[in-house]
Amino acid sequence: MLSKRWEELLRMMVDEKASDLHLGVDMPPYLRIDEKLVPVDREPLNSETVKEFAYSLLDEKQRKQFELEKELDMSFGIEGLSRFRANLFYQRGNIGISIRALPYHIMSVEECGLPPEAISDLLSKPKGLILVTGATGSGKSTTLASMIEKINRERACHIVTIEDPIEYVYRNKKSIIDQREVGYDTHSFAQALKHVLRQDPNVILIGEMRDLETIESALNIAETGHLVLSTLHTSDAVQTINRIIDVFPEYKQNQVRVQLSFVLLAVLSQQLIPRLGGKGRVLALELLIANHAVRSLIRDAKIHQIYSVIQTSQKEGMKTMNQSLYELYINKLIKLEDALSRTLDPDDLKRLLER
Repeated sequence: MLSKRWEELLRMMVDEKASDLHLGVDMPPYLRIDEKLVPVDREPLNSETVKEFAYSLLDEKQRKQFELEKELDMSFGIEGLSRFRANLFYQRGNIGISIRALPYHIMSVEECGLPPEAISDLLSKPKGLILVTGATGSGKSTTLASMIEKINRERACHIVTIEDPIEYVYRNKKSIIDQREVGYDTHSFAQALKHVLRQDPNVILIGEMRDLETIESALNIAETGHLVLSTLHTSDAVQTINRIIDVFPEYKQNQVRVQLSFVLLAVLSQQLIPRLGGKGRVLALELLIANHAVRSLIRDAKIHQIYSVIQTSQKEGMKTMNQSLYELYINKLIKLEDALSRTLDPDDLKRLLER
């Protein structure tokens, strides 16, 4: 059970709209607010204090796992406040804790800053693969949750999520949603995906495509008539497609290119950037929608040419990261230096800014 002292710290985290809380030995607690680490005005924590907090989060099974493996991902909730995702680890013989806030309120597609028409069209598809990519902390979980909740509100279907750990908790609306947590409800992503088709799903959320077996399962499930949503830690659509293909041995890559060209619906690559002149962050989004040209380029191993298709297909809803950064800057939502520091192609962005 969390003591009042620790609950107050988590409440402060939520009140300050901090994304993360860091606890370690010989330092005060730190909050990450709009990407900046800010110390909490408290005494530095000692080893026993941090251990007390860590163990108050864990049940007996988690405690044994943490002591055996020296690190642990888990999630928990405080009623009326928020859900939280925590990572516990050892550093220099002491426990460290990183906690991320996951609000009970699931943001809508519009609140996330996603293009509603394009997302509605993608989520209406009965089968295919939608990937949300970006660095840690770029809002991938929030985007996926908004998509699942949109389907939940609008479609009568069966949604199965496989997560490590469960982050957002859904309530059945038009859909039935079964949430499975790796370590509690299944031993691994791969094992859960072997059996998921016998559970009569329409939509499957895979928390992360971490390895060849999971990626292969995701492609096969999307091909067999299911809508699959997942994430990768890649920075743009071209890198995402290459990453999927390169995971496979060389003799299989041509077959995977063909399969991916048929099942891919979209890649959303995103960043969160501090809002100009106020608290909070705004979404910068590269959106690739798999049209005929994109599918042909994937099949023909001309993936490097996909960026040009995104650049010239704005009427279809596509957008490069530079086009997104440019729009955010001219609409006075982000600073110029933030736009320039987040682009992978500064020269291209400068050309847009000089038009």
